[in-house]
Amino acid sequence: MEFGYSFIPRVENKYDKEKGYGFSVPPNSSRYEDLKDSWPGDYFLTPVPTLLMDVPNGNYKVTLILGSSDQPAITTVKAGLGHLKLHEVRTEIGESLAKTFAVHIDDGQLKLAFGGEAPGVQHVEVRRMTSIPTMFLASDSTVTDQPSGQFPYSGWGQMIGLFLDESIAVANHARSGRSSKSFIAESRLNRIAKKLCKGDYLLVQFAHNDEKDNAGGTRPFTTYQDYLKQYIDLAQEAEAYPILVAPMHRRFFEKDGSIKNTHGDYIEAMRQLAQQEKVPFIDLASLSKVYFEELGTECTKEVFLWAEPGQYKNLPEGAEDNTHFSESGAIEIARLVAKGILEAGAEPLCSHILKDMATSLP
Repeated sequence: MEFGYSFIPRVENKYDKEKGYGFSVPPNSSRYEDLKDSWPGDYFLTPVPTLLMDVPNGNYKVTLILGSSDQPAITTVKAGLGHLKLHEVRTEIGESLAKTFAVHIDDGQLKLAFGGEAPGVQHVEVRRMTSIPTMFLASDSTVTDQPSGQFPYSGWGQMIGLFLDESIAVANHARSGRSSKSFIAESRLNRIAKKLCKGDYLLVQFAHNDEKDNAGGTRPFTTYQDYLKQYIDLAQEAEAYPILVAPMHRRFFEKDGSIKNTHGDYIEAMRQLAQQEKVPFIDLASLSKVYFEELGTECTKEVFLWAEPGQYKNLPEGAEDNTHFSESGAIEIARLVAKGILEAGAEPLCSHILKDMATSLP
């Protein structure tokens, strides 16, 4: 079944249920991750209206014609739960530029927001594409779709689409506080299983909460590996591609300026399991270690969410967080993930990576 829209977006055209599309502004941003009710227009420091389009669930290609006839434009585009699709795309006066990306829809409504210093979007075309695969993400708060009321808190799952071509969509099932065990116990993996198809991808990153001495905790070389293997087996049974992603490091430094490994044996346990099961291993731990050590103790505060009181509306008391990321920081962690996919030779996923962006310097 094919389905699509093609129209000129005008903010003054309010959402109309009969037409099935239009712009709207929610009464409030959302602070509750599990509700999954955030709109992309609220993932800007100055919120903007959100373009709503009623569509059947599935994967879509969105093509935008960017530019303005009367001024230079700088356009940033976000979709769904704050997924960054285009970042500060510049066009000169009178220039028109076509950009295409993929979006995964599971709630019957495609949501887009256009922000930036001077956004310019001349035309929107949306087409349902049943042929393109989906990248499913299973993980914790470092990957999750953070709610708009927590912005600029961001997970790298919200940013990974920036480094993917238009032939693959992202379905982020990560949730804060989950371990490899609790994600399964809460039937979150089962939810993925119901949607996972041949040719899809399942990226799995856990450890931050496996390390904790609670009901979700696991042991590196026993229960942790046992649970991770369930993700691998599930993907392979569906003829999808499982990929293990080592957790990035936290912002804790040794006295000599090197990164402290707060994950203990979990990284090595994942590495060994990937070798044993012959599945790709994205060494985000090593990549983040090098990156954080190059930045040093002060500059890494810009990657993680450190903020002064009153700096952000959603964080009136400020923040000193050494585990979770700012938006710009999550972009760089997503860049490392994309780079790690290339380094691991994770085919055929490598063919979807925008190599120039993934390997460019921040």
